[in-house]
Amino acid sequence: MKKLVIFDLDGTLLNTIADLAAATNHALAHFGYPTHETDAYRFFVGNGINKLFERALPANARMQDNVLKIRSEFIPYYNEHNADLSRPYPGITEVLSVLQERGIQVAVASNKYQDATRKLILQFFPEIDFVGIYGQREGIPAKPDPHVVFEIMEKAGVGKPDTVYVGDSCVDMETGKNAGVTTVGVSWGFRPRAELEAYSPDFIADHSQDILRFLFPE
Repeated sequence: MKKLVIFDLDGTLLNTIADLAAATNHALAHFGYPTHETDAYRFFVGNGINKLFERALPANARMQDNVLKIRSEFIPYYNEHNADLSRPYPGITEVLSVLQERGIQVAVASNKYQDATRKLILQFFPEIDFVGIYGQREGIPAKPDPHVVFEIMEKAGVGKPDTVYVGDSCVDMETGKNAGVTTVGVSWGFRPRAELEAYSPDFIADHSQDILRFLFPE
């Protein structure tokens, strides 16, 4: 039986796309840039907010100064509104509870900035005792670099054979493979199932309970 399950946040535990889109559109409009439909943001997210802003800006405006301008307007707005529409995916809270009841450690490794990652996890999953809640932090490489996975494994005292990484995108599948741990893709997130299949994860979950069926085969 596995001993540690590390989850991505956006598109895996929580459906955050509407709030991410609203905050980015707010910042873009503030500086006179065109905005986007919410669905477009499914392909903008995944590599941290600076990359999100770069992708959302017009092609001729993707300079670092503009990215930082958008960031300066996005963060205070998102800090206020990041839970307006965001919600856990169906059954996810129950999955986390079962893992906790069975003595499996759980953690979060996200490319969302640290303050928002921690706030959302504590707000939506207050009953879960996560061994680590890690977002993007200064001086720490973002996923798909495996640094955060190794950091959580060390804190949990668990090795690679006993660790599972769960996420909804190619970034997540790369992260798990770079770390040398078992990878589980979830098809309910922001990216198409074909993107997960291209990275040959150990398992693809189409429903939250599939994670439990994979971890606890009869």
